[in-house]
Amino acid sequence: MIATEDTAMEIDIEPPGDLEADEEKNHSAKHASWRSLFNFTSKLDTLPLLLALNLSIAAGIVTPVLAIFLGKIFDLFTNFGAGEVSGPDLVEKVSTNAIVLAGLGTASGLLHAGYFMLWLVFGELQAKHVRERLFHSMLEKDMGWYDMRTDGIDTLVSRLQTRVRELQLATSQPLGFAVQDGVTAFAALGLAFYYSWSLTLVTLSTVPILAVALAWNSARMQPSIEAQTEELTKTSKIVNNAISAIDTVKCFNGQGFERWQYRRAVKKAATYYLRQAQANALQIGGLRLITLSMFVQGFWFGSHLVNIGQKSPGEILTAFWACLMATQAFEQIQPDVIVLEKGRSAGATLKSILDQMEGRLEIARMSGRTVPLFCAGDIEIKNVSFFYPSRLDQPALKSSSFYFRAGETTFIVGRSGSGKSTLGNLLMRFYSVESGEILIDGHPINTLDINWLRNNVTLVQQQSVLFNETVFKNIMFGHRDHGRVRKEEVKRAIETALLQHTLSDLPQGLDTVVGTGGSAMSGGQKQRVAIARARLRDTPILILDEATSALDNISKSLVVGAIREWRKDKTTIIITHDMSQVQDEDYAYVLDSGVIIQEGFRNNLKRSHLGPFQQREKSTIDFPITQPRYPQLPQVLGSSSFTGPEASPTRNEPKVSMVTQTKPKKGLVPGVLALQPESVLRPSQAFLSLLSPTSMHRWSAASSNFQSQQRENPQYSDISGPISPLWPHDVKAVEMTERKTNVVDIKAYAVQQEHTLYPSVASPRKPQRERKLTKAGKVRRVASMKKVLMTVWPALTWGKRVVLVLGFLSAAVHAAATPTFSWVFSKLLATFYLADHSERSRIALQWSLTVFGIAVVDSLAAFLMHFLLEYCGQAWVDTIRVESLKRMLDQPRSWFDKDRNSVSRLTECLDRNAEETRNLLGRFAGYVLVAVTMVTMAITWSLILSWKLTLVGLASAPLMYVVTRTFETVSSHWENRSNDATTSANAIFAETFSNIRTVRALTLESYFHKKYAKAITKALKVGIKRSAYSGFFFGLSESGILFVTALIFYYGAVLASIGSYTTETILAVLTMLLFTMSQASNIIAFVPQINSSRVTATRLLRLAFLPYKSSHEDTGHIRLSHPGPITFNNTTFAYPTRPTLPVLSSLNLTIQPGTTTALVGASGCGKSTVASLLLALHPPSAGTLTINKVPISHLHTPTLRSLIAIVPQNPTLFPATIAANISYGLPESSPHTSTTSIRAAATAAGIDAFILSLPHGYNTLIGDGGTGLSGGQVQRIAIARAIVGEPKLLILDEATSGLDGETAREVRDTVRRLERKGVGVLVITHERAMMEGCREVVVMKDGKVAERGGFRELVGKGGELTRLMGGFVGGGKEVGG
Repeated sequence: MIATEDTAMEIDIEPPGDLEADEEKNHSAKHASWRSLFNFTSKLDTLPLLLALNLSIAAGIVTPVLAIFLGKIFDLFTNFGAGEVSGPDLVEKVSTNAIVLAGLGTASGLLHAGYFMLWLVFGELQAKHVRERLFHSMLEKDMGWYDMRTDGIDTLVSRLQTRVRELQLATSQPLGFAVQDGVTAFAALGLAFYYSWSLTLVTLSTVPILAVALAWNSARMQPSIEAQTEELTKTSKIVNNAISAIDTVKCFNGQGFERWQYRRAVKKAATYYLRQAQANALQIGGLRLITLSMFVQGFWFGSHLVNIGQKSPGEILTAFWACLMATQAFEQIQPDVIVLEKGRSAGATLKSILDQMEGRLEIARMSGRTVPLFCAGDIEIKNVSFFYPSRLDQPALKSSSFYFRAGETTFIVGRSGSGKSTLGNLLMRFYSVESGEILIDGHPINTLDINWLRNNVTLVQQQSVLFNETVFKNIMFGHRDHGRVRKEEVKRAIETALLQHTLSDLPQGLDTVVGTGGSAMSGGQKQRVAIARARLRDTPILILDEATSALDNISKSLVVGAIREWRKDKTTIIITHDMSQVQDEDYAYVLDSGVIIQEGFRNNLKRSHLGPFQQREKSTIDFPITQPRYPQLPQVLGSSSFTGPEASPTRNEPKVSMVTQTKPKKGLVPGVLALQPESVLRPSQAFLSLLSPTSMHRWSAASSNFQSQQRENPQYSDISGPISPLWPHDVKAVEMTERKTNVVDIKAYAVQQEHTLYPSVASPRKPQRERKLTKAGKVRRVASMKKVLMTVWPALTWGKRVVLVLGFLSAAVHAAATPTFSWVFSKLLATFYLADHSERSRIALQWSLTVFGIAVVDSLAAFLMHFLLEYCGQAWVDTIRVESLKRMLDQPRSWFDKDRNSVSRLTECLDRNAEETRNLLGRFAGYVLVAVTMVTMAITWSLILSWKLTLVGLASAPLMYVVTRTFETVSSHWENRSNDATTSANAIFAETFSNIRTVRALTLESYFHKKYAKAITKALKVGIKRSAYSGFFFGLSESGILFVTALIFYYGAVLASIGSYTTETILAVLTMLLFTMSQASNIIAFVPQINSSRVTATRLLRLAFLPYKSSHEDTGHIRLSHPGPITFNNTTFAYPTRPTLPVLSSLNLTIQPGTTTALVGASGCGKSTVASLLLALHPPSAGTLTINKVPISHLHTPTLRSLIAIVPQNPTLFPATIAANISYGLPESSPHTSTTSIRAAATAAGIDAFILSLPHGYNTLIGDGGTGLSGGQVQRIAIARAIVGEPKLLILDEATSGLDGETAREVRDTVRRLERKGVGVLVITHERAMMEGCREVVVMKDGKVAERGGFRELVGKGGELTRLMGGFVGGGKEVGG
């Protein structure tokens, strides 16, 4: 279906519907049962689970047992007050009971230590099991499953890790506390019924109401949890994409927009969380009201039972105390309810996801069992049709047949999007064909063992994915047994890929760690490593898919020559979109729109006058051709047009959509042989080579659901941070041409370099990398709770500050209620030894009504405390989140290349870490204030009533303080270590599945599986140690409270016996101290969770306090209206990561405004660095750069960038509509966001017709989770994005490298039109046609201008340009590249 213009241009703000609606997942999560917490419990987990349950049950029984002895002790004091027990008898009997309490304390300590430790271990085991299953299941999924992830793989990985964390937290100590408190509640109820069933029934008469309310609240909470999870997934996607595409965001002044859409998504998530908080606060407040209200009917009825002589005061107290313990136990469960609810939701969701993964879309390996003894390399493809899962309406291949003869080199050529790369994907069996058949040596491909297939077929793709290992290890991965690689094999591989010179420039040679996604290397270097890896693999079948597109022409010719020599008599398939590499004896297939339109040997194709490209070829300019300077080398031109859904940009696999091509020989296949007839060689170290330590992998997808916003947009000026990315830069490549090298020269050079390079091959210096990782992995000192909470006030608006004050005032009222209640409770106790029954009933009723009044006030205060503090906690964390993102986007590019600042870690910081940080204010700050206030009030009150007894109680305080502080310190230390181990494991998980295509192609599943298994095993070991230390000190702190209780009861008896204080006073002090210690004990139980939140808060606040507006980009304030003339005066520049290797050296260059200038040179000469300096991505290291005679440091950077647009070598597309991508960075009010402007820009870029052919036209969702595009299509949309805003200076960095000849010509026509309008164009290129269309050509070498002038003039000189292009005779056409 062809979209009409109206349909195509009705630009949606929200993207089209998801490719997959996970209804099953949502349904199961929303209706999750508590069994979901145990979805991943194995048989081996049964032992620790049963032990933990038994110890929790035993610990839960301790409390009701304690109630028995407390009842006996209070009975003794009551009898003493009534004169029924003498002083010595009181002391003796209380002493006996105190000894029992001490024994209970010992047992309680052991039980609490045991169950706390075992629950932590159980949580670690659940996390390990689900991580193992997720990793294994995702390894088993076919590529179609990955293509269909609507939020992209990186976002999926981030959310899965968050869900695992939620499940782990829920199945750790919160579950243990819930079990203990549940047992306590039921045991206490049993005890209460035993002592007085009638009193218990009267006391608990309001419990059914409570049960109904709790059930209603729980049902209300679950949908909110799921809705919040969905919104948090969106926020993760925004952060992930913005950080991944940091260069694009900065160059188009998109920081403000990214922050705006992130804030919008965060606010939606907050709405759902506040619903949960409100429900939880209602639960806690209601429970508090019912708990304290029990005293009204309970004491009235208890007094009646004593009056009639049916029960003794001790029995009534025991029964009543047991009822109180039961309701308090229920109350103590409430703070963990949200954690447990999220845990069961996470368990259900993870189970549902795993069931879906394990139940369908299994990897095809299950059907293939054939393992041939030998692979000859014969490939036959019969009538194959194929649709990508994300593009079921567009066939990638249509009934196509190919035959690749064993031992021969065959070419697949065609324009971008023609289906070339699809062949590589099918031959690697990333996908299964819909119809037709693929045979390898006569065996149907689906019957072959998948490992055998991939060990005999190597695919080298354009993006050249590297892993976060050393260069040596990345090459070593090519070997089938990469644990046993011989030095000679690696040497041969390095020679083939011309890596010698590159390695000599790297800081640690072969032992240099390449960074996440190969961020420490340029595009050309990464491609060479990938080729070396393929050489080491040396399989019978090799597929090169634009594998040399990032190399300059000389290097490319040499590398391809070496590959041809290596691949003699071996099956080789070279995918490209021009045929300048094709020799006369090579067989070629020409594809267009998934159909073979021509095939044959080059000799025959040259004479062909058929084919759809014939007319296009006739319209191009032809040049005479001369013999190559290096006749022994093939005439090679890299190209790049990455097709298929894999071309959809991903964070860690940058697209290198570039072409280096020459004008084909006269008469070459019409159209296709000259898909880029005008093109010349080009080094493609340009924008991607730019890469080096600052990597180009950020030029990938970013941000969902966005509409066109600012290039320099005042609308977002208040929320956009400064822009200081670090552009990837040209890294010096193989400069063999100075010595006019040939293949023999390369081998000689390799011998010369062997001594310095290869010692590390034999013994890679692993310790160096480990030291780096260890250092990078260290987390700074954990901030104190006070320091963390000090950030709350500044983060809130005045309105929310008032709410915060009200929240803490409510906490103070709630805290005061307990000592007040305990004092009133002592008055109630005193009624039991009144002789007058009527007086006893009257006073009991009076104090019971007082308790009811306290209950109403306390429950309201509890509700307000919990809800208001949660409300402020959410507002605080949301502010910190947005501030963190703002400051992150403001950091220099080098900041993003550090291990601690990887995409996955930063996303986790703003996602999981932020959620846990909120608990410090929302859950814990209120409890801490309550505990402090309560203890202060109780101690003060107790000192007034009985200073002696109070001081004895306080005598143990220093010891208890030491125990508690030690518990906190130890818990914090091990929590930190555990988080580090988990983060390392998560990084491996993310790296594996972000690069799953490469992992599959190299059969590295087993390697990464073992690496991940090792990481999660280490995390488990650290977690077990954490549980042991934390459990020991938790038990110690718990038992200490009972020892202190025994002590104060004993000394209270002594004081009462000698008449120092009245019994009523002693009971009041005992009650207050007892309640106070009970509350303090509850706070101690939160210590591990508080420490966990402190650790995560420290990491989050690190981002929120990053330097802001402090880079070189924020020093200028002059706003230009036109950028020109541009003057480099003795400009020197070295990238911060390599300060000793200057890229530009005393550069002197002037670019006049409104002119077209071509910047050419070998890879690594500094061309793209010039572009990065013009965009103020870096300040010059020395010398000056002026625009309009104003130093660039004095210019207002956002304004400058609004005047300059760049088309990078490997552009980024965002996961949004095509229209939104084209208008990205423009203010909404800009006329350039109109339908007409967007279509005009797309037409000028040669992409309009393709867009209109899509079902949704310009509203088609692209990027992660959307329609996949080829490399050339991505480049064309990037060109449209650059020109839609009518910039004053357009920088094209190899912008036509991924385009076919006709589209490239359209872009050149656009450049000429722009020049006529007075727009300056700076063209970084290796293509002859682009150079010829420019007024001036500037040739760079070693960071300086080697020569400049008109193209014909420079060619006539026979100087550096002639050498660079591989040789000229007169004004003829270049050869050799």
